[in-house]
Amino acid sequence: MPHDIARLHHVGHVVSDIARAMTLYRRLGFHVPPPSVPALAPREGAAPEPFGAANTHADFSRSFVELVTPVKPGNTAGLPSEARIVPLQVPPEALPLVLSRIDAASNRLRGRLDRFEGLHIVMFSSPDIDGAANSLTALGVGHGGVNTVGRPVETPDGVRTEPVRYLEIDGTPEGRVGVVADLDPEFQHTRHLDHPNGAQELVEAVLCVPDGQLPLFRERYERFLGRQIPAEGPVTLLTGADLPDLLPGEDPPALPALVACTVAVRDIARVRALLAENGLPVRETTRGEPFVPSEAALGAALIFREA
Repeated sequence: MPHDIARLHHVGHVVSDIARAMTLYRRLGFHVPPPSVPALAPREGAAPEPFGAANTHADFSRSFVELVTPVKPGNTAGLPSEARIVPLQVPPEALPLVLSRIDAASNRLRGRLDRFEGLHIVMFSSPDIDGAANSLTALGVGHGGVNTVGRPVETPDGVRTEPVRYLEIDGTPEGRVGVVADLDPEFQHTRHLDHPNGAQELVEAVLCVPDGQLPLFRERYERFLGRQIPAEGPVTLLTGADLPDLLPGEDPPALPALVACTVAVRDIARVRALLAENGLPVRETTRGEPFVPSEAALGAALIFREA
């Protein structure tokens, strides 16, 4: 793969209660807008029903942290009253295929949530998603090809659809791993980037792997990225035995597992004060960076790094 895949596009925090997760992330100092949930008529002539997954983002200039929860068809229980229901327009002849694909994706989310609540998605960013797909194929990395989905975005001129082009890599037991086209600058003005904690960017995902399998996972991720993994981000690999050396007190819920992510902030002292004010427990990594432990953050430790 070309060396242009140098950073993260987003990580996905899969939660059982998205309202609770939004409250947590707001206490952590992030601006989190109301979640969106798609709605689709299960058959021609029927009323649209919520289904699939509800999600929202803490957006940064080139990346984001996603909060996502599976939604049972027609069931809005557990969704906050501020949730936005987004009806999808699908031609009748395409309805069965679309329903089956979204149902399969929702079932995968439930399976990940059954495994543990926490981070289950890590996606890297590329300015050339088609080139990335070709390079992965040439390197023998299996993937599902480039897909395009539309993300509804509220703009001053009404709701517009932002095209999102991505691919998913095959055979990743740690969760959903893939590559996404860089965020479209045309839609950047719609994102809320002014976070109370001064967050600037998502810079690292921490992946904990079984003892003895570190070389295997390192080789895989170096093929994904097309280069050696740098010392700091976009992904840090370590074994379960070594995890306490980076994150004291952390115990992985399963292996392999995405156990933490790191967000760069403008002023680390400001973050420490905000976390203390909001009553959140804080520990320090062995690098001297504050982090909120997974037991207080719905299964995923959150590390703060001064930009």
